[in-house]
This record gives sequence, C-alpha cells and structure tokens, in this order.
Amino acid sequence: MIDRLRDEIENDTGEVPDAFRHLAETGDPEELHRVLTAPGQPLWAREIAAYGLGVAGDPRAFEALVLLLNHRDPERCVTAAHALTRLGDPRTARAAATLATNELRVAYALLPVRLLAALRAPESVPALITVLERRLPADDPHWRVGLACVEGLGALGDPMARPALEAALPHPRLGAAAERSLARLGPVD
Repeated sequence: MIDRLRDEIENDTGEVPDAFRHLAETGDPEELHRVLTAPGQPLWAREIAAYGLGVAGDPRAFEALVLLLNHRDPERCVTAAHALTRLGDPRTARAAATLATNELRVAYALLPVRLLAALRAPESVPALITVLERRLPADDPHWRVGLACVEGLGALGDPMARPALEAALPHPRLGAAAERSLARLGPVD
C-alpha cells in the first residue's frame, strides 16, 4: 500500500512530501485519528490513517474502511478489506453484505464478496447466494464477481449453497468452479 501511494503522490520532481513519510511511519493512534477526521486531508492520508487504525484494531477506522472497500480503485479495496479483516468489528460482515448485494455497485463488488467469504459470518452465505444468483445469466458482464461467489461458497462449505451452485453448473465461466465447490460440500444427504 505504501509503495502504491508513494507512486500516486510523487510530485513532478519525484519527491514525496514529508507529511507522507511521517504518516507512513507513525504508530500513534491519536495522530492517525486526527488525520482521518481532519477536514481537507487528501485521500492518500486518510487511507494510510484508516489502514493503520484498522490493523491496530481501533474501531474508529470502521466507517472510513467501509468507504474505501466501496472505492472504484481495486487497490484501495484490497487495502480496506485487509484492514477490516484485522479490525474484527462485528459490523463488518453486514457492511460487506450490503456492498456486495448492491446491484447498482456490482462492478465494485468483488472485494466485498471475497471479504464475506473470509469472514465466515452468518451474513456470508445468504449474501453470496444472492449475488451469485444475479450473476447466472451467461451474458452477465460481472461474471468474475459470480466466480468469487462460487469459490467463496465452496470455501464456506454450507449445504444451503447447493441449489445456487447447482444452478451455476451450466454457466460457461462458472461451471467448473461450481463443480469443485459442490465437491467440497460433500455428498447430498
């Protein structure tokens, strides 16, 4: 994350502002929180602050990390998902399920879907099934989101996923993964 942000903010001379170096190195939660909540802060500063607080388990980072999880830039989503996993906030699964099932933001649902599978929360399987069922038309442009659902449902191993995974079998891009996920569920009782 730090290298990506450093490349993003380098000025024309190739220099990185001192504030960036300081923020990237600080471990002071109060300073990180000030940066996160102060008006006029650049996105890179807020991202560093939210990430630092999140991996330290500070719940003050939750809202900012959820916003970053829903960002159009996939690298920011990856950073947010990692920090949210480390944060351990009980609201994370519900937020990820809301983001994953929002059909208006389906183009950005890949990381929330993967986060749901990693969290193994009660919200995970129902949300992944909902998203997968929407991705089943063969011409759906967001098949990668559907593939993440199929893989996540297989990893979670919940028999409740069987009908959705069986419905994915004929899909040209999801079928093979659905077959592997069904095998992970074991035989039908």
